[in-house]
Amino acid sequence: MRHPHHRAGRGAAVLAAALATAALAGCSVAGNASSGTGTTRLVVGYQSKTINTVTAGTLLRSLGYLERRLGGKYTVEWQDYDTGAPITAKMVAGKIDIGSMGDYPLLINASRTQDVAAARTRLVSVTGYNLRGGLNSVVVPPGSKARTLADLKGTKVSASVGSAGHGTLVQALRKAGVDPVTGVETVNQQPPVGASALQSGAVQGYAQFVAWPGLLVFQDQAKLLYDGSALGVPTFHGVVLREAYAKEHPEVVQAFLQAQIDATRYLHQNPLAAAESVAKATGLPPEVVYLYNGPNGISTFDVTLKPQLLAALGKDVPYLASIGNDFKPVDVPRFADDAYIRKAYGGGYDAATAATANPAKITGTDPACGFPVDDPATAGELWLQGAARTQPASTPTCLLRQIRTAGGRFRAAYVPDTTLGTRWFADRSVWVRDPAVERAERRFLPFTTREGAESYLSEHGRAKIVDFDHAVEQA
Repeated sequence: MRHPHHRAGRGAAVLAAALATAALAGCSVAGNASSGTGTTRLVVGYQSKTINTVTAGTLLRSLGYLERRLGGKYTVEWQDYDTGAPITAKMVAGKIDIGSMGDYPLLINASRTQDVAAARTRLVSVTGYNLRGGLNSVVVPPGSKARTLADLKGTKVSASVGSAGHGTLVQALRKAGVDPVTGVETVNQQPPVGASALQSGAVQGYAQFVAWPGLLVFQDQAKLLYDGSALGVPTFHGVVLREAYAKEHPEVVQAFLQAQIDATRYLHQNPLAAAESVAKATGLPPEVVYLYNGPNGISTFDVTLKPQLLAALGKDVPYLASIGNDFKPVDVPRFADDAYIRKAYGGGYDAATAATANPAKITGTDPACGFPVDDPATAGELWLQGAARTQPASTPTCLLRQIRTAGGRFRAAYVPDTTLGTRWFADRSVWVRDPAVERAERRFLPFTTREGAESYLSEHGRAKIVDFDHAVEQA
């Protein structure tokens, strides 16, 4: 088979320092109107490895849609960062015009700029989202004895303080009955630094946003301890712009948003090619990119500002206020402005805003079981070695049968968690066989975490956990 410091402490000091850094970087606002070549300049801040933002960053850049829409009178400068904080700092300074980042960084962005007219920003579109929170996760070393998040009590956990991943950690710890301040020691680190710390044993847990947890698990450097979907709180990434720039160059903003819509459509229509493109640009394995950005992926790509996402953003405000004295509460309805994306989208915007089904679906006929693949709750995919396209699977059991037929050789296999629906790697999932399930092609059930599988066992007396290799043999 294929088996391929400084401590956050009370939290306030760390976030205050981050905001102070942003303030120092942004003590004055300087426009980007001219590039020095007689053309209008647009500076875009993005996070190449945060693959939930690719339609406003990595993929958009590689496709060239923005430059094509702008024509020769404009110059686009792309600036790549690991997190949203430096993008916000440069937006405050007037050195980045449009940026993309996660929900918590978006709020920090608004907090830093809302009282400064020249630097004020607006949330104008969404890149991708997950209504349950699956974009953020907590992983531990492969040999860790931790089986639940509560087992991390008294340990060190790496997180980027003020990020969406850190927010999920705080909320999940509270839900598990662990004080996020005194129960664990949160080590504030950038994602790559934290990944190294986890591998070296310097920290015992790692709470981050897409695609870092999936990358470490795929590389067998970590296992998933907590699936953010268990929290049931929507999370997303979005596009924020400087209002002053938008007023000066409305045609540039419209071109950007229309190009983002183009890139979103391309991703839906060419998911495998999009994953390969992003992988080439970032150095991430295409199998990891496809986990999040493929059909039925953890990320749902949709540009509209949905009320569920904005409501969740409003509920995030108290969290940021609680960990940083310099965080000024944000008026989310004022910060979020759908006028820009509504104009770029054209007809059908309201219907698209109301829709929450993932537009990118796994379809076709299952080659092992012969059934049509039409239920996102059970549909999976098999990416065989050397194959130009993936094979659809109608159920997890049917996917196992396909893997057996292939002799266990594949690039990646994807299945949805039985309870939460989170798409995950089949060979990194926890498998349960339930003989009480009437239909044989539905008896093998995958879970993203051991805790999820054991919760199922507690309610199904005949069900048992089986390892992946045995699941393939027995399916």
